[in-house]
Amino acid sequence: MGITPQSLYAAFVSKADLYREALERYRQEEGAAAGRNLNSEGHVVDAIARLLRISAHEFSLPGRPKGCMISTAVLTCAVENDAIARHVTALRDQTLAALEARLRRGIEEGELREHTDAGGLARFIGAILQGMTVQAQDGAGEADLLPIAEFAIAEVARHRQAAA
Repeated sequence: MGITPQSLYAAFVSKADLYREALERYRQEEGAAAGRNLNSEGHVVDAIARLLRISAHEFSLPGRPKGCMISTAVLTCAVENDAIARHVTALRDQTLAALEARLRRGIEEGELREHTDAGGLARFIGAILQGMTVQAQDGAGEADLLPIAEFAIAEVARHRQAAA
């Protein structure tokens, strides 16, 4: 690339700042698309289904890094990198909060059963997305990831409010 360490540090101060900037760019581009799918009009089960199916596709595209950068970023690190680890944890927490908020909205709008555990279901969906990321990084393709998404969609659909 022809970038010297001096110019890199002049632009980003540290490797941690460069990494934060890369995460932010990823979040604004890839994360924004996921957020649009999650918050799109229509039934919450359909929104979750879109999110999971699109993730199965996007996580396995040829010629691109596999999975979600934020899902598996800095899972373990040295003590000196605790600040960046906390930052990434906060990003993952934002994803869980967005999932939970969408599920709560579905409960409030009568799409999901009143006693649905929105927090637990959000964590379940988050775990599915993280697991799909790991599997994609290990070489799983879209055909491998879609059944995982479909099982998760079926679980979310189990909480659908019965028609009156």
